[in-house]
Amino acid sequence: MAEEKSLNFLEEIIENDLKSGRYRSIVTRFPPEPNGYLHMGHATSICLNFGLTKKYGGYTNLRFDDTNPTTEETEFVQSIKDDVRWLGFEWKNELYASDYFEELYLFAIKLIRKGCAYVDDSDSETIAAEKGTPTQAGVNSKFRDRSVEENLQLFEDMKAGKFKDGERVLRAKIDMAHPNMLMRDPLMYRIKHAHHHRTGDKWCIYPMYDFAHGQSDSIEHITHSICTLEFVPHRELYDWFIEQLDIFPSHQYEFARRNLSYTVMSKRKLLQLVNEKHVEGWDDPRMPTISAFRRRGYTAAAIRDFCDRVGIAKRENVADLSLLEFCVREDLNKIALRRMVVFDPLKIVLTNYTNENELVSVEDNPEDTNGGFRDVPFSKELYIEQEDFIENPPKKFFRLFPGGMVRLKGAYIIKCDEVIKDDTGKIIQLNCSYIPESKSGNDTSNIKVKGTLHWVSVEHAVTAEVRLYDRLFKAEDPSNEEGNFKDYINEDSLQIISTVYGEPALKNAVAEERYQFLRKGYFTLDKDSSEEKMIFNRTVTLKDTWAREVKKV
Repeated sequence: MAEEKSLNFLEEIIENDLKSGRYRSIVTRFPPEPNGYLHMGHATSICLNFGLTKKYGGYTNLRFDDTNPTTEETEFVQSIKDDVRWLGFEWKNELYASDYFEELYLFAIKLIRKGCAYVDDSDSETIAAEKGTPTQAGVNSKFRDRSVEENLQLFEDMKAGKFKDGERVLRAKIDMAHPNMLMRDPLMYRIKHAHHHRTGDKWCIYPMYDFAHGQSDSIEHITHSICTLEFVPHRELYDWFIEQLDIFPSHQYEFARRNLSYTVMSKRKLLQLVNEKHVEGWDDPRMPTISAFRRRGYTAAAIRDFCDRVGIAKRENVADLSLLEFCVREDLNKIALRRMVVFDPLKIVLTNYTNENELVSVEDNPEDTNGGFRDVPFSKELYIEQEDFIENPPKKFFRLFPGGMVRLKGAYIIKCDEVIKDDTGKIIQLNCSYIPESKSGNDTSNIKVKGTLHWVSVEHAVTAEVRLYDRLFKAEDPSNEEGNFKDYINEDSLQIISTVYGEPALKNAVAEERYQFLRKGYFTLDKDSSEEKMIFNRTVTLKDTWAREVKKV
């Protein structure tokens, strides 16, 4: 009997809420700002919000926090929707904070009428200075005691576009001596004469995050508004606005952000990497964005598994990239089609082989009982890897050497009879003999060998380019190291092999299909591929070679 997994703290809260009758079902939301591409931190939030409503019933909204017109683009909206769907989730309602601009404006009017908000003419430097410090109370603005009527008129004038950017703001009237700095008359609206990607030029005042977020949650009847830990100080303000407006009491809960080792998750730092050409773009397979992992060949199932294994907590920490790589290896081992590809070819000639047009049968995936087999052409001249032959081998070298014997995958046992070198002494060819009675699946030779090599028929080989991706940074937590985080970029994070040789089945490769190149790693076809040139990205190595290299240092 499988051990029952313990509940995390959010699941405990939800189960208590449902048992007590506080809610009949739950509603969550995933609220990204469309100002960039989603990364693995967002993947954790997506899996959490959608996973909770899948487990306990209810639904999740996708709501774009589009209250800053100068940084948001429709391109990012589409990429976010693509990422959420690719991860395997579907939202009930696609919503935007801009859907609520009129309602939020009326909420602001209501607070002004209650004497809970006022228009401030102070500049940003004055407002910041008057807020005080965590140990020193703030100072009331000289505009704090304006009449309700004057505030209503000024706010209407702000909306009508009568003032320039920064000339006035709307602030909540709370307490300039409050121990929580965010409660010291926070900004609710600012003036921005900027074109909005959805509302165009209809508005020139835009709500601040703290005013828009909780009210949007309330409008949608969100029961559990789940944020990361940096929003803990915001919860008091979240509750204050809802209480003053007397609207549906959505409640905020916080969990710890999960960073990923050997990368950075800050949008600002990721933007630097893109703009300064350290990477090719947001979906460069070395980036921690969801679109980059998808391009690299990671599966949605592996990322969901990783998020589930890491779990959620109330203390921030760094999740080990090796765990994510373990998850993707586990998934790819079950689904990836096996293909033979030679990266560094050494030609062998089977001097006694006379068959023509022979096909050998090789399994597509030995882990899949329904995987089937494929026919691979076999011929007199073959490529094997240079590293699979040593002229003077060490002990326990089970690959090919002079006089030695190995099995060719799915085919025959061969013996190395002669080493051919050029004038410089470089080995350019091996003359070998094959054992006709040793064919895989019908071996009557009674010869036992310890090594099995992958190979490709020279006559039938197809060529491709492979891109071997590794970790973008050499430091486990580059943001916390001395100096600039870019000082720790791994110069060897991308190695390109312009020509490799694959079996003919590789020609039928399609995007989103996953392959294991035997003994090389897991690969997927890149979007840069064309009919003239196939390009494959290495998703992950077959084993955790990074940990082994670190131990050597």
